[in-house]
Amino acid sequence: MTGTGGPPALEAVDLTRRYQLEGVAVEALRGVSLRIDQGEFVAVIGPSGSGKSTLMHLLGCLDRPSSGQLRVGGVELSNLSDTRLAELRNATIGFVFQSFHLLARTTALENVALPLVYRGVGKAERRERARAALEAVGLGHRVRHRPSQMSGGEQQRVAIARALVGEPKVLLADEPTGNLDTRNGVEVMAMLDRLNSESGVAVVLVTHEPEIAAHARRQIRMRDGLIEHDTAGAGR
Repeated sequence: MTGTGGPPALEAVDLTRRYQLEGVAVEALRGVSLRIDQGEFVAVIGPSGSGKSTLMHLLGCLDRPSSGQLRVGGVELSNLSDTRLAELRNATIGFVFQSFHLLARTTALENVALPLVYRGVGKAERRERARAALEAVGLGHRVRHRPSQMSGGEQQRVAIARALVGEPKVLLADEPTGNLDTRNGVEVMAMLDRLNSESGVAVVLVTHEPEIAAHARRQIRMRDGLIEHDTAGAGR
């Protein structure tokens, strides 16, 4: 499911990102331009040090570029304050990480509801929306369980529900199968594919595994801070 006639979900123009490490300038990104439309399912793949994680942090508004332009849902980010950037991130982008990042002492329902707390959503509505999100990922029967009472695959599904509860336009998944066995990894990827198709949320997946990237309908390969190859246009 791609393109709804609105602005691109994400758009980058000549992005660079430089770091200073012990007085030495390191160019993590060296001029990256790309457009990801609403409803796309994209994999960003490349070896360690290729710049894919740096790009993910920029696309997710977790960092700012050294130069270049970045737009999320048509909104140019360069002039936004940190507070406004955080608000845009919370309203527009959902995150799924390799290590789940669930709160150990809280239930699945409470973990999923957490992003809505920061939006000021009332308790009853938070619980209702969190329960619906857990139902969507097949965990309606696990709402009262804590992370330690669930398998790795179930924990990642809770993390996906948490990412989706705020109805984001973009879901960024950073090595989402990295801590899972093969069977659970396949199930998580199938779920991301289904959620992308049914809800129209744009999914951007970062991975170093070709077999995981193959689940996406578009692949962007990075090397040395640049886009080496982009399958955009092939069969689109």
